[in-house]
Amino acid sequence: METPQSQDHGPAGTAAPHAAPHVVQPAAPPATPSAAADAPRSADRPPLAGRTALVTGAASGIGRACARALAVAGAHVHVVDRTADAARDLAEEIGGTVWVADLSVPDEVDALPADADIVVNNAGLQHVAPVHAFPPERFALIQRVMVEAPFRILRRTLPGMYERGWGRVVNISSVHGLRASPYKSAYVTAKHALEGLSKVVALEAAEHGVTSNCVNPGYVRTPLVENQIADQARTHGISEEEVVGRVMLERSAIKRLIEPDEVAEAVLWLCGPHTGHITGTSLSMDGGWTAN
Repeated sequence: METPQSQDHGPAGTAAPHAAPHVVQPAAPPATPSAAADAPRSADRPPLAGRTALVTGAASGIGRACARALAVAGAHVHVVDRTADAARDLAEEIGGTVWVADLSVPDEVDALPADADIVVNNAGLQHVAPVHAFPPERFALIQRVMVEAPFRILRRTLPGMYERGWGRVVNISSVHGLRASPYKSAYVTAKHALEGLSKVVALEAAEHGVTSNCVNPGYVRTPLVENQIADQARTHGISEEEVVGRVMLERSAIKRLIEPDEVAEAVLWLCGPHTGHITGTSLSMDGGWTAN
């Protein structure tokens, strides 16, 4: 649910924007297959061999787990984040390409590569305040990072997917893309908008062999969420264990935080060879939250 651009997102804040994207490109990614459909693959060949993926907010948390999973599956990964050192370290680890960019700056978003077969829109930020006290500039920032940036990325990457006849769009939404909570107006608004964008892309892209889906986790064990746990414990004068059990997981039937790798495995499955008919959906990973 909390999916930071690196550190400042919501339930998965904000650092100063970078002046310009800093690009470090190692070895060129492998050529992208042109097959119009998921062709059978040999048992010893990774399922995403030859594919190129772009993951935003990839330096930590869910994004890092997704980038690693996609790389293990054979994809060349564009690691997009504003935290330069962490992004470079991950790109070196998985053999990817690092792109340091602030997704709240349109020119930096538009400078990202357009050659991706797989796009994972993960970056996000959070701010908690009642509507009457919510800073308008903060509200606008959250929409730029979590709605406008995914739109701009897809506007540039979809034509290539259409030309190649294959593509996967996975938007890391949230249980808050399906339900609302008080004091999170900007985050809830952005996640609902991302759900709508995902469905429109699903309808437009279907004839081109491209799918578009959302993954909707509840609270995920990321650095941002762990910081929120500590903050709420201080604010409410209760233990961190009580924050998790009584506040964060109150509406969830499964009383534990989700691990980033669990979300990454769901993303990887949606990018795999047997999901060509799954599109326009929202995959809940909320421990039963939305079953209430």
